[in-house]
Amino acid sequence: MRSSEALQVAPEVAAAVADGRPVLALESTIFTHGLPRPRNVEVALEVEQQLRDAGVVPATIGLVDGDAVVGLTAEQIERLGTEEVRKVSVRDLPAAAATGSGGGTTVASTSYLAHAAGIRTMSTGGLGGVHHHASTTFDESADLVTLATTPITIVCAGVKSILDIPATLERMETLNITVLGYRTNRFPAFYVRDSGLEVEYRVDDADQVAAVTAQRDDLGLRGAIVVANPVAENRQLSPELHERVLAEAFAAAQARGVTGHDTTPFLLDFMQRETAGESLAVNLEVYRSNVALGAEIARAVAG
Repeated sequence: MRSSEALQVAPEVAAAVADGRPVLALESTIFTHGLPRPRNVEVALEVEQQLRDAGVVPATIGLVDGDAVVGLTAEQIERLGTEEVRKVSVRDLPAAAATGSGGGTTVASTSYLAHAAGIRTMSTGGLGGVHHHASTTFDESADLVTLATTPITIVCAGVKSILDIPATLERMETLNITVLGYRTNRFPAFYVRDSGLEVEYRVDDADQVAAVTAQRDDLGLRGAIVVANPVAENRQLSPELHERVLAEAFAAAQARGVTGHDTTPFLLDFMQRETAGESLAVNLEVYRSNVALGAEIARAVAG
């Protein structure tokens, strides 16, 4: 574990890591950029309490005045969730730190900082991945290349369905990122349980995930383990509604000339509006479920 002026590890988190107690890392872009105010701060604090009730130390990660903080306080969470802050990936960390910026950390930067602090397990909503037409735009999330060299076990609901999921799975194979289906052999697509693609390896409980983690570490491998946890069938977005609105979202983006880093927020906002908030409800269900499973895995990994 490294501690410096640029990396501030909360005493509670540092003590839990040193003692081998379960800790779960959480990203902050979920509440800085992904959820509407003031519900965003409420959710961030609710999931921290969810973890404490499960006997796990929460380590929400973000940038406060340029400092990368592993284990934000409630006051820091409220500040980042109410101010206009940057979305900070790994490449942004040096510049954000040097300029004293506040920021929500992405999956990439959260996993990087969590590993630097000695944390072994993380939960998020959905991973970033390869965008459609990436063969010409080269639009691929930094999540993937960071997870290729960051030995953390991360619980997610697959990747968001706005992405090119087959290409994303191909990239994860190339980058030696292990993918496990939690109680399923099908890869989830965030809002819906089944992307139509298979996952080669299935695990049915947290102990099996911990066993895979131990084998990865014993072999000296540096890639992440992705635990794909599908949303409950009765909580997913209707597959028919999802398919229709997704097609409309892509068409709207093309018609309005939306490209580059503006594409993802445009598509997600379109989904939320056109499903009358149903996609937001699924987003929250997904996150809470992934935090609950992450807590189980953190306890199992801690032994």
